[in-house]
Amino acid sequence: MDTKEIDLGFEIPPDRIAQHPCGRRDGSLLLVLRRGDGRIEPSRFDRIAAHLPAGCLLVMNDTKVVPCRLVATKSTGGRVELLLLEWLAPEGDGWTGRALLRGAPSRPAASPPLRFGEIAARVRGRRDDGAFDVLLRADGGGDVRAAFARAAAIPLPPYIRRPAAPEDTDRYQTVYARRAGSVAAHTAGLHFTGEILARVAAAGIEVARVTLHIGPGTFTPIRSARLEDHRMQREEYAVTAAAARAVARARAQGRPVVAVGTSCVRTLEGIAAQAGGVRAGRGSTELFIRPGHAFRVVDGMVTNFHTPRSAPLSMVCALAGVGNIGHAYRAALDGGYRFYSYGDSMLILP
Repeated sequence: MDTKEIDLGFEIPPDRIAQHPCGRRDGSLLLVLRRGDGRIEPSRFDRIAAHLPAGCLLVMNDTKVVPCRLVATKSTGGRVELLLLEWLAPEGDGWTGRALLRGAPSRPAASPPLRFGEIAARVRGRRDDGAFDVLLRADGGGDVRAAFARAAAIPLPPYIRRPAAPEDTDRYQTVYARRAGSVAAHTAGLHFTGEILARVAAAGIEVARVTLHIGPGTFTPIRSARLEDHRMQREEYAVTAAAARAVARARAQGRPVVAVGTSCVRTLEGIAAQAGGVRAGRGSTELFIRPGHAFRVVDGMVTNFHTPRSAPLSMVCALAGVGNIGHAYRAALDGGYRFYSYGDSMLILP
């Protein structure tokens, strides 16, 4: 199946791409889609506990977004952005890091250092994955990591066409985020509140938490003509013994496993593909899930509405079927749903 077949034949109108979070975290719309027969039901997220299968295991990702975006204005008036993916090693009075650049000179490695306030970034070269090696220094030889922490903003995606605001510090983060390491939000979890989680527990639904730090591979567009030629970048995960036992227990008892977000699906399915089942431990996965994937663990999922020609869209098509997802997306457009990171939600049921 090629990329054209999964883009659902339409682009999302710009005015339907959410630029701000919903007024209430749990006030977003919810579209319920049943995998088996393609039936859809419009609802609201604050009713999700009533829609989840009785006795299911709900798996959530407790990763936390780190402020990692620097923005500067060039002398020409244009913007240059640096998204720091990871710190690599200290070097002299600075640190090397791996970063994405947007709006940089065409030959950044041959250009003067980029300036971001008190931080200078010298580009060393480009990696095979499209990222750059950079050397970061703070003015006066100061602590560059401390300076970076003061200057960096929450890394909103480029389709949110506004600077990060104070509201994003809270709302571009789940209420259950615990382990820092992601450069993009676990957006399917943004709708949950403490009250919603209490309702889930009251409904007798077990919750397990895993960690997968979301990297640029999740939001890198699929550019290959054939899906099988697309390669995901590795993302790091950690699964506790308690979470692994919860998944094994649910599978043994025939209870559905519902993953919150594509990152949870990738974690569970990635480990199962390597080990035959979900095992506790740390590791990484580069699993790219496309239509035809044989799901070993996940039966359903909570997810947002995704960008065309993306790995998350490929995954939901694999789980629910290309036709069902096309039908659901058209219904969401007709029903006034908002799209992407700050948009509305969908529950794919077994």
